[in-house]
Amino acid sequence: MEERGSTKGNTASKTRPGHRAGQDATSALDRVRQVAVRDKEARFTALLHHVDVDRLRDAYRAINPNAAPGVDTVTWAAYGQDLEDNLRGLHERLHAGRYRARPTRRVYIPKTDGRLRPLGIAALEDKILQRAVVEVLNAIYEADFRGFSYGFRPGRGPHDALDALTVGLERKKVNWVLDADIRDFSASLIGLGCEGFSSTGSRIRGSCGWSISGWPQGS
Repeated sequence: MEERGSTKGNTASKTRPGHRAGQDATSALDRVRQVAVRDKEARFTALLHHVDVDRLRDAYRAINPNAAPGVDTVTWAAYGQDLEDNLRGLHERLHAGRYRARPTRRVYIPKTDGRLRPLGIAALEDKILQRAVVEVLNAIYEADFRGFSYGFRPGRGPHDALDALTVGLERKKVNWVLDADIRDFSASLIGLGCEGFSSTGSRIRGSCGWSISGWPQGS
């Protein structure tokens, strides 16, 4: 589908900040974005300073206030009662190297085929920090994505992908459409990742265990 060109303008357009992206603390990353676009070989080695209190605050505000709590049982509303002190404490622990991610609370929801889909619910501070880090990394990696890529990108979603597909089918001569999925993709991943989030410790019904494979979906 890469050759078909723009569809309704959305494949060539820049991704826009969405609910998941901080909107008040983005300007500090402008130079990072510019370098990422200009120099594909650039290596970024000093990014932690971009995770400041302002970015953590935006990340907190982007979280669904009604989301289920993690193993810490801390809700969005309870954390917000002393928000600034909490964020300053989180920021200080992070930059001092004392921050440790909590285990993920594992819950199961039924799938249409009768199986159960495992979901991982992170602790609130883990959610905040994860969103802040994603915002920083997006400044680098968004420059590498193609216009027809829609999965897990800020300001894009499944409806945008379907819209682009529909317009492409209507305007181009298409002989076939391939619909492919990777079975149990998240459940099959080896639990390796960024330091502090690498081991998918999951608390299941009050007990805590470590998963040697699989990556929790949800948050």
